[in-house]
Amino acid sequence: MAKKAVATLQKGEGRSFAKVIKMVKSPKTGAYIFQEEMVHNDKVKEFLAK
Repeated sequence: MAKKAVATLQKGEGRSFAKVIKMVKSPKTGAYIFQEEMVHNDKVKEFLAK
């Protein structure tokens, strides 16, 4: 069986982080792209406000 990557985030410090996906419009093509980042739970709203 394959080991799930999420399992490493379930213990200890990993629970204080969240994977945030934000849709951003590309300035070159005008198409929308998805920006993914691991952000601390306290800074999620700050990341999405950018």
